[in-house]
Amino acid sequence: MTKIEKSEEEWRAQLSDLAYTVTRKHGTERAFSHDNFPKDAGQYHCICCDAPLFDQQTKFDSGTGWPSFFAPLSKDAIGESVDRKLFMKRTEVHCATCDAHLGHVFPDGPAPTGLRYCLNGVALSFKPA
Repeated sequence: MTKIEKSEEEWRAQLSDLAYTVTRKHGTERAFSHDNFPKDAGQYHCICCDAPLFDQQTKFDSGTGWPSFFAPLSKDAIGESVDRKLFMKRTEVHCATCDAHLGHVFPDGPAPTGLRYCLNGVALSFKPA
């Protein structure tokens, strides 16, 4: 896989202010700010590089106010790193293609994985099947 790298100026020109803050500066959008995700079949892609990340079939309502999934499309689609901000240890997830910050993964999700990928809606775009 070829890594996509752009300058800060290129990312700023491509993304909305909120998407830039979330994906490039590891920000977090306000909970319940993306309640308009479709229920149709399709995939969620990275807003920065358009890499496919999650399938609609793995999305579930976690009640947290952020889009949640129990598995990525593939283990190669995302990367993980340790996030020690806010006086806690969490696992951050990012796009493996462009390193865009997507959100965090927690071990309190549904079967079959038991994982909850809690993502920022502004970091995703939906592509219908």
